[in-house]
Amino acid sequence: MAVSSSDRFYNELLDGWQRALPLVERPFLEIGNTIGLPEADVIARLSRLQASGVVARVGGVVRPNTLGASTLAAISVPDLDVDGKAAILCAEPGINHVYLRENDWNLWFVVTGPDRPYVDAAIAKVEGQTGDRVLDLRLERPYHIDLGFPLSGEQVGRHDLVDAATTEASRRSLREGDRQLVQELVTGLPLIAAPFREIASRLGRAEGEVIARTAELCEAGVLSRIGVIVRHRALGWRSNAMVVWDVDPSGIDRAGAALAKCPGINLCYRRTRYESEWPYNLYCMIHAKSRDMALRALVEASAAAGLDGVPRQILFSLRCFKQTGALVAASKEAA
Repeated sequence: MAVSSSDRFYNELLDGWQRALPLVERPFLEIGNTIGLPEADVIARLSRLQASGVVARVGGVVRPNTLGASTLAAISVPDLDVDGKAAILCAEPGINHVYLRENDWNLWFVVTGPDRPYVDAAIAKVEGQTGDRVLDLRLERPYHIDLGFPLSGEQVGRHDLVDAATTEASRRSLREGDRQLVQELVTGLPLIAAPFREIASRLGRAEGEVIARTAELCEAGVLSRIGVIVRHRALGWRSNAMVVWDVDPSGIDRAGAALAKCPGINLCYRRTRYESEWPYNLYCMIHAKSRDMALRALVEASAAAGLDGVPRQILFSLRCFKQTGALVAASKEAA
């Protein structure tokens, strides 16, 4: 469905609640009280937005390297095989993002799971089913992660630099039962009046305990945000580029920190490099409403981060096959 700029309620739901969902027994009632809508109308509108694909879910986003494991991966596929091999990737439960990008390495995907052996097994399965070599581009350090998409105006990212100490503190805060709770939250809240009560019932826990622990996980940084998770393409952010650089290891942290602060940079991180096949170690994502806007943002960010002249590649996304929340609990654990 198209989101009408004349409908302020849709706009306020999508613009104002991409993070900081009220952690109360009836969150949609509180949202409605804030924007001037009955609770039932808030739920109905969010349900329509989710059914139409504008909203992926209302729920949480887990910060990388805090709970579970993940990796970015790619395979090189002839054009005629793209749809068939994308279907293989989409069918794997731990693969939560699948994109076609402009490059010889053209099918890109994110593999998630409760631990690294799960991720390794999924990669091995993909190689067995596709017959293709998988580039396993492990996250070595995140510098900045934010995926909020305003409906109007230039995108303004939240540039909270991620460091190893913060990530380690987040991991130390984890308790028994957090994995199952986080899986429910990243899968998505049920769009009902008391969603945390339903989640608590599934987990055999008390509603108040679930709400309190969710707040603590947000405060600890295990959940980077909880709110309305939008599909950026549906909101007009259709020109999206992954840019990769081959940066001297001695200067990569300085460059990554500088790049992370630049307007228009949503994601910025250091990943494993392959000297012969893929000699790139610094990554960022730029989401824009046109290719020209994305390239302008890149020119400005490259200069600001001192990356002009550094070998790089620009991979614009051509097609999204899958976009869901991460898998942090195996199915038998999540039940």
